[in-house]
Parts: sequence; structure tokens; C-alpha cells
Amino acid sequence: MKLKWEKDGMKSPLGRARGLGAAGHGAEHWIAQRLTAVALIPLAIWFVFSIVHLKGADYVYFTMWLSEPFNAILMILLSLAVVFHAVLGAQVITEDYIHHEGFKWVKLTGQKLFFAALAVACIFSILKVAL
Repeated sequence: MKLKWEKDGMKSPLGRARGLGAAGHGAEHWIAQRLTAVALIPLAIWFVFSIVHLKGADYVYFTMWLSEPFNAILMILLSLAVVFHAVLGAQVITEDYIHHEGFKWVKLTGQKLFFAALAVACIFSILKVAL
């Protein structure tokens, strides 16, 4: 019985790695996850400062605050960035830890439907209060 390094013989590290990995579509996913993380930094800072500013505010003041276009737009962008980042993270977890292809497909489809419904509910709620 030959060991792995003996079996690969004279192959370079690149030669041994060919055919393994994300099949050419992993880089886009990785970049998208990093872009959403970077987008979340200023949005999260804005959100924290807004929450601190709104401490003790009543419903009327909050609705006035959210009805300002700048705040409503940033809240929608925050919601979309959080949901999209969560979709990407949940997809990686499912692809890494679910090995049955049928169950993986069902789980990924269910996750995407759940997160799509969550994004719609967030946007609807923000617009309902803002308008």
C-alpha cells in the first residue's frame, strides 16, 4: 500500500490540488461575503448611534425619525445587507456540514426562501412605519 505522497509521485502541489475545491465558483461567494461584511461596518455604526439617540423615545418620535428618507433608506440597506450576509454564511455552513446531496438541496432551498421572506418582511415593516 502506497502512502498519498508516494502515489502522487512527481506531481506539483498545484497538480495535486486540481479537481479539488469549489469548482471555480467559490471566489465569487467569498468576495460577496466580504463585501457584505464591509458594508455592514458603517451601517452597524449608524444603527448603534441611532439606537443610542432614540433611547427613551416614544412611538411618535420613532415614526418621525424613521419617516425621514435618509433613516428609512439606511434601515432598508442594513436589513438587506444583514439578510444577504446571513444567506451566504448559512449556505457555507450547509455546504460544509450536510453531506447528503438531496437533503443539502432541500435545506439550501428552504434557507433561501426563509431569508427572502425575512427580507420582504423587514422592508415591508420599515415602509409601513416610515410611510
